[in-house]
Amino acid sequence: MAVSGRFVALLAVAIVPTVLFGTGWAGLAWAGVVVLAAVLDLLLAADLTRVRVERRMPRLARRDTTADGTLVLANDGSRPLRAVVRDMWEPSAGRAPHRSRMHVPADERRTTRIRFAPFRRGRRVSAGVAVRAFGPLGLAARQRVLDAPGELVVTPPFRSRRHLPSRLARLRELDGETTLQLRGHGTEFDSLRDYVRGDDVRSVDWRATARRQDLVVRTWRPERDRRVIVVVDAGRAGAGRVEDEPRLDTFIESALLLGALAAAAGDRVDLAVLDDAVRDRVHGATRTDVVQRFGETLALAEPGLAATDWSAVPGLVDSITTSRAFVVLVSSLDSVGASGDLLAVLPRLARRHAVVVTSVTDPMVERMASGAPDPAAAGRGARVRRVSGLQSGAERDVYRRAAAERTLLDADGVADVARRAGAEVVRATPEQVPPLLADAYIRAKATGRL
Repeated sequence: MAVSGRFVALLAVAIVPTVLFGTGWAGLAWAGVVVLAAVLDLLLAADLTRVRVERRMPRLARRDTTADGTLVLANDGSRPLRAVVRDMWEPSAGRAPHRSRMHVPADERRTTRIRFAPFRRGRRVSAGVAVRAFGPLGLAARQRVLDAPGELVVTPPFRSRRHLPSRLARLRELDGETTLQLRGHGTEFDSLRDYVRGDDVRSVDWRATARRQDLVVRTWRPERDRRVIVVVDAGRAGAGRVEDEPRLDTFIESALLLGALAAAAGDRVDLAVLDDAVRDRVHGATRTDVVQRFGETLALAEPGLAATDWSAVPGLVDSITTSRAFVVLVSSLDSVGASGDLLAVLPRLARRHAVVVTSVTDPMVERMASGAPDPAAAGRGARVRRVSGLQSGAERDVYRRAAAERTLLDADGVADVARRAGAEVVRATPEQVPPLLADAYIRAKATGRL
């Protein structure tokens, strides 16, 4: 049972006769009348056991966008339903409006529109639909939570999509599909043409030259139908926060952009989400479904605190393909201790595949190393002064800057070790990593490494 504000206001009116007549009997009588009216109102309210709820809503929604659905209330009872409906979603689903008023006559149904504006990716579920059925006086209501299972998978925002058109244009140039007919390097035969001064002598086709009695050279194009394998680190490296977002979000943006680009280039793209075990996989995504399949899989990825089992990656790659592939390890190289397992598998992978490793740098650490002021750090420093009072501001700035320099030097050293092991390292801030990784893929196509 629930009461309305109207019921509370009518009860408050009992104060008036109590003050005017100097006795509480008049107020008590008024309160009794209001309570009896509320009981009658409750008896006349619709029977919620005869009410059904249906949902019509999308299965997927992208974070930071809106998605619409409908809620259908069916009244199978003999009394009209005057209801306040609250759909019980998690707050991060961004459900609006929070409450809806609906009037459903007997043996009829009504529909209300609902809108979702989710601000966190992942699976969002509803605990049911709470319905308050008021009587004709609007004083009291029956209340019940109706079972109406609902699930919404919130996919990543894919902000790096804006970099896709420019990278696709560069791929078309490599493939000779633009009006300029530019030719890229590669190992897949494309066509024959007459020799032009400056052409590589190694490209001369001597058999065709003998037949035509003129120098003829082969042209090449970047290979198609190659394997691109993206391994996303969902372990403790992805749990660290950079600029108020976990690193895993940067890993996801990088995987989405690279997957969309590689699939558009005609390559077959595979995805694996890894921590201490392979948590999820996408096999052989195509141009038409790569963003949806990657987004749906990565939407459910959550960073854990377990160490990532990088020793399983060579076996994982071998289970996907035995041919040369473009293997991308979307993680972060911070220090030798934290990245030792990753560095250990790079030589084995680089012997057979083109390997790229990402590394996310923290802009705040770079600002600290350069001596630039950081408002957040200043606030923390003030709190430290209030607590300790043992160091001057200049000393703290020196220690902070030295620690930042040490962090950057450690990351530089780990990146150098990865390069010596045969991998290419893409190291940048969270916003820069996805487009730079796409550029690394284009370079691999242009130079024939893929």
